Order: sequence, then C-alpha cells, then structure tokens
Amino acid sequence: MSAKYIFVTGGVVSSLGKGLAAASIGCLLEARGLKVNLLKFDPYLNVDPGTMSPFQHGEVYVTDDGAETDLDLGHYERFTHARMRRENNCTAGRIYETIISKERRGDYLGKTVQVIPHVTDEIKSAIRKVASEVDVAIVEIGGTVGDIESLPFLEAIRQMRQEQGRERVLFVHVTLVPYINASGELKTKPTQHSVKELREIGIQPDILLCRTDRFLPADIKTKIALFCSVQKDAVITAKDVGNIYEVPIVLAGEGLDTQIVRCLGMEQGECNLKPWGSLVERLRGLQDEVSIAIVGKYVEFQESYKSLNEALVHGGLANNVRVNVVWLEAEGLEGDDWEKQLDGFDGILVPGGFGKRGIPGMLRGITYARTRKVPFLGICLGMQCAVIEYARNVCGLQGADSSEFDPSTPHRVIYKLRELRGIDELGGTMRLGAWTATLKPGSFAYEAYGQAEISERHRHRYEFNREYEATLVANGLEIAGETPDSTYVEIVEVRDHPWFLGCQFHPEFKSRPLDPHPLFKAFVGAALAHRGKRPMEISEASPSASELIEEGAQSSG
Repeated sequence: MSAKYIFVTGGVVSSLGKGLAAASIGCLLEARGLKVNLLKFDPYLNVDPGTMSPFQHGEVYVTDDGAETDLDLGHYERFTHARMRRENNCTAGRIYETIISKERRGDYLGKTVQVIPHVTDEIKSAIRKVASEVDVAIVEIGGTVGDIESLPFLEAIRQMRQEQGRERVLFVHVTLVPYINASGELKTKPTQHSVKELREIGIQPDILLCRTDRFLPADIKTKIALFCSVQKDAVITAKDVGNIYEVPIVLAGEGLDTQIVRCLGMEQGECNLKPWGSLVERLRGLQDEVSIAIVGKYVEFQESYKSLNEALVHGGLANNVRVNVVWLEAEGLEGDDWEKQLDGFDGILVPGGFGKRGIPGMLRGITYARTRKVPFLGICLGMQCAVIEYARNVCGLQGADSSEFDPSTPHRVIYKLRELRGIDELGGTMRLGAWTATLKPGSFAYEAYGQAEISERHRHRYEFNREYEATLVANGLEIAGETPDSTYVEIVEVRDHPWFLGCQFHPEFKSRPLDPHPLFKAFVGAALAHRGKRPMEISEASPSASELIEEGAQSSG
C-alpha cells in the first residue's frame, strides 16, 4: 500500500489546536473508509517528554509499548482507531541522538554530517516508517512557523512534496483570524503573514484552517484565498466549540474532508459521522450532573491531566450525566478548615504525579473520602497515597510512608521498584507501557471490567511493598489486582466502603469517547449513587476526618 501524506503546520501563535486538527482530519478520513496513521514531531531537544515538567509540557501520554509521548497522541487515539507506538512521536532530540550514534559508529563513511541531507533524511525516514500499511499518514509539525528549531522539519516536508509529487502530499496550515472588538472586524493579516513565512521556505499550503470565534463570512474567505493563493473552498473555518468532540463535525460542515480527498485525488464514499454526531448530541443533551474533586499537584495547568479530564467526560456519558470537575491544589488542603473544601462532592480523585510536594494534602483528601464514604479513585501516586493513608490511620503504622518522600521512614509501605535500585537516571527508567493484571472476583475492579484479566498502561518508579501486605489486609485493605506472577500489586480496595479503589496504572490512557473506560464508568456511577444519598449528611456527633487522623496517630504510638 502506497500512502499519501498530510502535513499539518501552525502559525501566528502556539496552542491553536494543531493536534486536535490532525486528530479530527484522521477522524474524518476514517469516516470515509480510509485507514490512517499519525505522527507528531516535536522540535525540542529532549529525547522524549518523560523528564519534562508538567507545567511546561503538560501531560506525558504513555503508549502500550512504553513510549513517553506528547499529549497530542492521546487526541489521536481518542479520535481515530490508530494505535500509537514509540514511532508515532519523534523529537528533534531523538533525531539528533540517532544521527550522532550513526556518526560515532562510522555509518557516514567519513562524510561531513549536515542538516541537509542527514537531518532531513532522518526526519523523512521517520515519516515513512508510520506510512506503511495505511492509506494516509497525517504528520503534525510541532511549534510555530518562524521558530528556528522547527526549520529542519519544515525543510524535510518540503522535500517530501518534491519527491512524492503534489498529488500525494497535502499541506494544511492552522492559523488565526482574530476578531478585534474595538473595531468590530475580523483581521486576516496574521494569516497572510503566517502563509508568507511558509512560502519563504518553499511551502505553499493547500488548505487553511482558520481558528476564530465565529464562522468566517464569504468576503473574508475570498480575501484570504486571494492573498494566500488557495482556493476559496479550501479556506476552512475552525470555529471555537463547546467541547473538543464537536471539532470533526464543524470541520466536516465546512467541507474539509471533501477538500482533502479532492486535493489528493482519492475516490471515496460519503463521510459517515453518525456515531460521532450521536456522541455530540448526547453531550449537548446531558441534564444531570455529578461533581468530582481532583486533588492534584499540577492543577494550575490542567493540560497536565488532559486524558484524565477526558476520561471523566467519557465516564459521565456512560452514566448519562455531565461531570463537573473541580480542581483542588493538594497544598491547599494542608492548612486549617481543609475539610470544608471537600464538602459537597460526589466523588474524590487523586491522580498521578512525582515528588513529595502536596502529599499531606492528598492524604487528607483520601482520609476524607474513606471516612465519609465518598467514592474514591486513586491513580498511580493516588493509589500509593491511599496505601500510606490506610497504613497510618487504620493499621496504626506511625510514620508509614513511601521511600520516595522519606527514605528513612520506619515503614516503607511504598518503595522503589526492585529492578531500579541503584539506577539514578530519570529518563525512561520506570515501569512503562502495557502490563497484564489478574482481578479478584467480587472486587469493585472485577465488577467494573467484567473479566478476570486486563491490560493497562503504567508509568511509575515505586511500588507497593508486599512485606506489609499481611498487616494491611488483616485491617481491611483488599488486594484486588496483581500481576499474573504475583510480583506487583496493581489494585487496592477498601470493601467497607461504597466504592474505594486505587490502581497503580493509568486507566485514563485507554478511555475513548465511544468506548468509556470501565473504571471511570464505575467511578462516575458510584458518584451518581452517592449524590442521591447526600441529603442524609453525617451527624454532628460523628468524628471528623481530622479527628480520625489524630486518633490514628495516637493509637500507633
């Protein structure tokens, strides 16, 4: 199969939604019966985003084969049937690392190694790698046109058109058409200048996706087409929408898929977006609502939890409710009156993260959920914190902790993965990717999945210490999931609770809008059930979560 190529670039400013645009193009082409694959190029020099701060990069999305990748790959998997792997995300750092390794081995036979042809050839090789066995390869170029670091990637895709021909390569440029309130006008000049930048390096876009807050009138489209040398029908309004799943519908309404198959000379059937349209209608029609508190470390930058937020939307859809997510900074629960911040929620979720900042607040959130019988889901770090909280406040293990937070703890109920001891490098040194787990019949997890064996994606450096298993289990903590060889604990639960589950893996990475993840479906369902019981508040005579924490500390002395 000889694939055709669509290259998606962005101009004017960053964060215009190139990733969503690429994912939506994939969605539309699949709706026409085509098989697609996607690739994201990132121009930074990190080999992968695994060691980057969530505040700088956002979420690190993990694939089945253990690659730590850009969050746009999450959009690709949620919007299409393509399964992402390591080769679907490539950084400038990885390109240069490959080239330098080849040069050190002598692969270039004494030649001078240069950006052209060696760097661009390596980029083109990465593109061809994802294009086998598909009809269309969609390639997103990270960064903004005009950035120095993205120039080798732009030169490589310019060469691709030279080599493949115009009928096999399509350039889609995402740009901005701002509305100026003071003058009441839409301005096309940013788009004109962005296209001018592209043309200066030899790329003429075929289709323009114009980000704007309103549909572009015909005269504006005509003006953009004239000054940017594209057909008027190829000027597509990429209007702001209420939720991201409306994007393919809006772009289809503008005729984007029609223009793509026209430009590439592909004869395909009509675009069948009925399942997607039904999804959007259901989202718009949700009347009922549950409120979920997310107690996290990176809530100031919600892109850090992109897949998590979407998985909650999917779980809400499965229960026909809208999920109102309230982000609580974990450190904000470390002061007085912290319990008031958690009152009134239907569920509490503690997500993943690294480092000891905010841990006391997370532990308080877990205590509140456990003692007040509020549905709780702990993911990765959230699961580990649930074990620490239970060890301290139920088992009476004073000072129980993770060796990540306190290397001298007397009770390291969470400790470093045994195969990583002695390894101090951070990049790629974790338990990564898809691992199999077996579930305990009758557990919350088994009821959610409806099967005894599952496969989920992981990203962690610390694990449950099974030396403390007997003590924890004797006091009511249940091991609901473990690896088939019984090496690792994957899921813990508190059965004396409406729904309390912590998982070592990241279920959010496998949730899809048309196929919600079982754990999020069950968690939101439990939150909905809890909301129906909330008018029966706990009496004033009942001990508070803070009093129970104090009791646990005293009993362990």
